[in-house]
Amino acid sequence: MSISEDHVGRSYPATAPYEVSRAKIAEFAAALGDGENPAYGGADPIAPPTFAVVLSSAAWDAMFADPELELSLSRTVHVDQRFAWQRPLRSGDEVSATLTIEKVRARGATAIIGISVALATTAGEHLCTATSTLMHTMGDAA
Repeated sequence: MSISEDHVGRSYPATAPYEVSRAKIAEFAAALGDGENPAYGGADPIAPPTFAVVLSSAAWDAMFADPELELSLSRTVHVDQRFAWQRPLRSGDEVSATLTIEKVRARGATAIIGISVALATTAGEHLCTATSTLMHTMGDAA
C-alpha cells in the first residue's frame, strides 16, 4: 500500500537528541552568507531560523524508511517550508524532532503530503514546529 489519506495522523518516534553547538551555528550561518551576523556568534549565539531544517530533516528518515508508505526521496520535491518559533535555538540546546503526517492528497501518480515536525528540548520545552509540503511521484523505488 502506498501513502494515502489513511496515513494522516501517523507520527514517528522522536529523533535522537542533537546538541546545538556554537561551531554548528557558525558553520550554518557562514553557509547562508550571514557568518558576520553578531546574533550567530559571541558567548551566547542563537541559530539562524532555518537551522531547524538540520533537525527536522533528520525526522524525515523515519517516514522515508516506513515500508508501508512506499516513499522515495529521489521521487520527492520539497515544495514549501514554514517555521513557527517559540524561541530561537541556542548553543547548548539538546533537541529532538518528532514528525507527524498532517495531510495526504493523492491524485493519479502524485501525492501531495503535508508534514509537521515538532522540535523540543530533551527537557520537554517546545521550540518550533516546522511544516513542509512534499510532492511525491508514485512508482518503483529508486
